[in-house]
Amino acid sequence: QVQLVESGGGWVQPGGSLELSCVASGTLLSTYDVAWYRQIPGKERDMVAFIPRWGNNIHSAKGRFPVSRDNAKNAVYLRMDNLKPDDTGTYYCNAVSGTNSYWGQGAQVTVSS
Repeated sequence: QVQLVESGGGWVQPGGSLELSCVASGTLLSTYDVAWYRQIPGKERDMVAFIPRWGNNIHSAKGRFPVSRDNAKNAVYLRMDNLKPDDTGTYYCNAVSGTNSYWGQGAQVTVSS
């Protein structure tokens, strides 16, 4: 069974940093496109970051939230620096390959003073 397990969420003050992880089991995450989404209750999920299959952090080096892979750990990471209150929400990783789509359980990120 394919599972994506997220961790790394929490509360930070504006300007703080968090790193979310998405660790897969049951499949090789390196063969999947992985997107990170932010969701507010009652709203559509918004994509905030993306890394293609076989991609590494070079692909998102100029993005606000870089995405990286550690294939040895079967994991993808979202590095969030200089966080703002508008970044608050539940973050989900989504791995897609062909018709297969898997979601993490979500990680809560709260940015407030």
